[in-house]
Amino acid sequence: MIAMKLRFLSKVARGLTLITLLGLTSFISAQNRNKNVTEIEKAVTELYGAMVDKEKEVLEQLTSENLSYGHSSGALENKSEYVNGVLNGAFQFSSITQKEQTVAVTGNVGVVRHIFEAKGNNNGKPAEVRIGCLLVFKKEGRWKLLARQAYKL
Repeated sequence: MIAMKLRFLSKVARGLTLITLLGLTSFISAQNRNKNVTEIEKAVTELYGAMVDKEKEVLEQLTSENLSYGHSSGALENKSEYVNGVLNGAFQFSSITQKEQTVAVTGNVGVVRHIFEAKGNNNGKPAEVRIGCLLVFKKEGRWKLLARQAYKL
């Protein structure tokens, strides 16, 4: 009788240990997801700040060598074309904000969606932009922009 109770208690203890480990794993996984979301949000803010301030080094650090940058017009740029366009292109940003932003992370990939609002000068004339954006970040040591596609709202 005592042996049966001990076996039963042993099984219960193993079950509780398993439940505790699963709960702890879920908690750690959620914390990592939250950390990744925060890091990606920071990367977006830094990227847009570098576009306004024309910081070539920061733009290059935050973008993947395999960057595919799509404009709402349908034009596509690689990394060097994108950086050159920010630094020397017809549109010069004075401010960029993102609204209604969402971030989803799966493994080493983060997907960002938001409304992109910008002010600046287009060929020397004041201009404003309001478009939707989908950005894909990949963890390459740090989070780097791998792809971006803008679309008209």
